[in-house]
Amino acid sequence: MGSWPGRRATETYTRKRRFRRQKYYQAAFLVFLKKKRKMAKEKGLISPNDFAQLQKYMEYSTNKVSDVLKLFEDGDMAEYLQGDAIGYEGFQQFLKIYLEADNVPNHLSLALFQSFKMGHLEDTVKNDVVYLSDVSCYFSLLEGGRPEDKLEFTFKLYDTDRNGILDSSEVDRIIIQMMRVAEYLDWDVSELRPILQEMMKEIDYDGSGSVSLAEWLRAGATTVPLLVLLGLEMTLKDNGQHLWRPKRFPRPVYCNLCESSIGLGKQGLSCNLCKYVVHDQCAMKALPCEVSTYAKSRKDIGVQSHVWVRGGCESGRCDRCQKKIRIYHSLVGLHCVWCHLEIHDDCLQAMGHECDCGLLRDHILPPSSIYPSVLASGQERKTSKTSQKTMDDLHLSTFEALRIDPVSNTHPLLVFVNPKSGGKQGERVLWKFQYLLNPRQVFNLLKDGPEPGLRFFRDVPGCRILVCGGDGTVGWILETIDKANMPVVPPVAVLPLGTGNDLARCLRWGGGYEGQNLGKILKDLEMSKVVHMDRWSVEVIPQQTEEKSDPVPFQIINNYFSIGVDASIAHRFHIMREKYPEKFNSRMKNKLWYFEFATSESIFSTCKKLEESLTVEICGKPLDLSSLSLEGIAVLNIPSMHGGSNLWGDTKRPPGDTHGINQALGTTAKVITDPDILKTCVPDLSDKRLEVVGLEGAIEMGQIYTKLKNAGHRLAKCSEITFHTTKTLPMQIDGEPWMQTPCTIKITHKNQMPMLVGPPPRSSNFFGFLC
Repeated sequence: MGSWPGRRATETYTRKRRFRRQKYYQAAFLVFLKKKRKMAKEKGLISPNDFAQLQKYMEYSTNKVSDVLKLFEDGDMAEYLQGDAIGYEGFQQFLKIYLEADNVPNHLSLALFQSFKMGHLEDTVKNDVVYLSDVSCYFSLLEGGRPEDKLEFTFKLYDTDRNGILDSSEVDRIIIQMMRVAEYLDWDVSELRPILQEMMKEIDYDGSGSVSLAEWLRAGATTVPLLVLLGLEMTLKDNGQHLWRPKRFPRPVYCNLCESSIGLGKQGLSCNLCKYVVHDQCAMKALPCEVSTYAKSRKDIGVQSHVWVRGGCESGRCDRCQKKIRIYHSLVGLHCVWCHLEIHDDCLQAMGHECDCGLLRDHILPPSSIYPSVLASGQERKTSKTSQKTMDDLHLSTFEALRIDPVSNTHPLLVFVNPKSGGKQGERVLWKFQYLLNPRQVFNLLKDGPEPGLRFFRDVPGCRILVCGGDGTVGWILETIDKANMPVVPPVAVLPLGTGNDLARCLRWGGGYEGQNLGKILKDLEMSKVVHMDRWSVEVIPQQTEEKSDPVPFQIINNYFSIGVDASIAHRFHIMREKYPEKFNSRMKNKLWYFEFATSESIFSTCKKLEESLTVEICGKPLDLSSLSLEGIAVLNIPSMHGGSNLWGDTKRPPGDTHGINQALGTTAKVITDPDILKTCVPDLSDKRLEVVGLEGAIEMGQIYTKLKNAGHRLAKCSEITFHTTKTLPMQIDGEPWMQTPCTIKITHKNQMPMLVGPPPRSSNFFGFLC
């Protein structure tokens, strides 16, 4: 050991060194802080990575902003208040309580604090303060809830003197908040402030110079940019975040960041929007996503440019020079995320600046066709306001802060995807369409349902709808379109992802998607034709009995309705699938279970002598069933049930008859019961008539399903039908079964919906009536 003077000298040197190091770190921190503040001031709000990290914290937190706010106003946190503001220490306490996290990363706390900061660059963190109302408003807007409630909450936050009105200074603070959100959304804000000031003046409907709560709430229903620029519509942000998904690569792929191989069969991350590929560990360092889904300044409106991303050249051939894009153990080639061209690096200079969106241009809404409505010219905004009619119409457009001006002579496609349909297929289809089209055209039905998509496309001329799901999903979309009261109803196509897919079969879209090229399916959609499909209202009037019925699944028939044997099999299938879903995870298993239940039904015949427990009226006239021994009756709007069974059977058209016997009979023949005429009748989903078929039992159904028998008993074609039942019977509408106590059932024509029919197959067409 050294002497005491030596140790003392060493300790003195160590203390001086530690002090110098602390001074260095403090100076470095101040430099860093100034840079961060400058960046925050220039950018407006936190970075995409910070925002993503904040959202992860919020997913696990159960606290509400309103609860935390009470602690600062009346509770234990009141000591941190400096008038209406809080300092950095108080802000850290706010985050700790709200996010239910003891250790919020310092860089995240600092970035968030700077996004609200009102101090000068020379100030230290200790001297900075932020308004508690700004902080509370921002976090409350990230929470779920009704826009009306959030508008009221926002009003109270900015009404700092609590006098029930917003004066000019309080309105100015709201404009500052909206400018911040606009910068975060990366909008062009150079001309935005006067627009916002004019917009806030218009909110003062009575011209009093201040805004009341009633005027504020009314503005929320009529002034779309107000909601978005207050942060109420966070789904419209365009902040450079990748939309990652894990993916295993069956071919050599190289990381876009480090450019080293990911490895055959190895898992990496791929962005659904731009096909940027990285190792798992490289994701946090990845460059921002190149895809911008809308025009953020006026100069970008109407002109679409190529957006090139390195790699992702799956075809391996250059679209410019037609030579191979060789992979020399590195990331090579470029692909455009909009037209999907793949080129050599050397061919880039020969490519023009403008992008035409490639082979799928008829379906795509390029970013240049979508822009914030606040960036529209004054005349456009004025026209938009005068075109709004009623408060109901205004409310439908509440979340549409973006205006759509599609490319001329195109038919923008609105895509609805049910990710749960068809096992994992629905999710994969969602990912693929997010890349093939503008992500703003593709809506996940499990998130918000179809309403936001229909509102967004409400006034888009020439648009079409593609529903990716089963028959139940299609019915949901059609019903929502009914309620949306759109000025022009877009035609609907179907990409079948379910198990039955009867409607998709009849519209020539196939019995089920099996991973085919979606680009080819979209090209088929371009050649499709419109047919107006009948839809039927169902009214079930139960008799007063001690028994209780199951709830009626639908009030509208799109495909078919049935009573008896087939509904009994479907009901047993439905109950078993609800109880043991793991046993029904493939189409083959579903068919085997259906066969088992049909065999059991054929043995026990639970619906034997059905004609004794019900009567049928066709357009007010009784239908004679006395000569038949039936176990089921099916009412068909389309010629397909249970995944392809045609209970009506084939009908050969007379030579030269292009429309069938149905059109020849005209509107005078609302009821057809003559057996000879019924033999020549062709099913038609747009003739405003239903086909009625009798079934003798489960064995006959099995014979029809396996093509051993042509059809059931053709009973009638009619435009209205009524059933009267005297005992509890199984029933189903469009594949959804239930048990129904004695009742009266009335089926009448509701309306017609435009549907898209796929191009005819090259082979002989079974559903020739749709040509």
